[in-house]
Amino acid sequence: MKVLLDTHTFLWWNEANPLLSRRAHRLISDQENALYLSVVSAWEIVLKVGAGKLKLPAAAALYIPARLAHYRFDALPLSLEHVLAAGALPPLHRDPFDRMLVGQAQVEGLPILTRDPQIRRYAVETVW
Repeated sequence: MKVLLDTHTFLWWNEANPLLSRRAHRLISDQENALYLSVVSAWEIVLKVGAGKLKLPAAAALYIPARLAHYRFDALPLSLEHVLAAGALPPLHRDPFDRMLVGQAQVEGLPILTRDPQIRRYAVETVW
């Protein structure tokens, strides 16, 4: 199964946060699954660290690539098609990062592994 991780899912996995659902834990643990972290999520993390809203055990420029490599997650680049899909979404969610994840998931045909109920309002598959 191919799955796009929401930003909080990536962070929670890396910190072994108990808020991560059992199903999310099983999906991420299964080596047969292809897991993707959007560059949009990386951007969101970098901005939150810079604003003092998020603390990481290392600089984001080191932490994010190291965690991707350690868990064999793939980075999902941002394309013009993704941006245009996100721009065409109805204004159901105010978070631009989450809207971009929805656009990417729609274009790539990926479910989003997320706890966010606002994302579920869009025409995109979610799992939690």
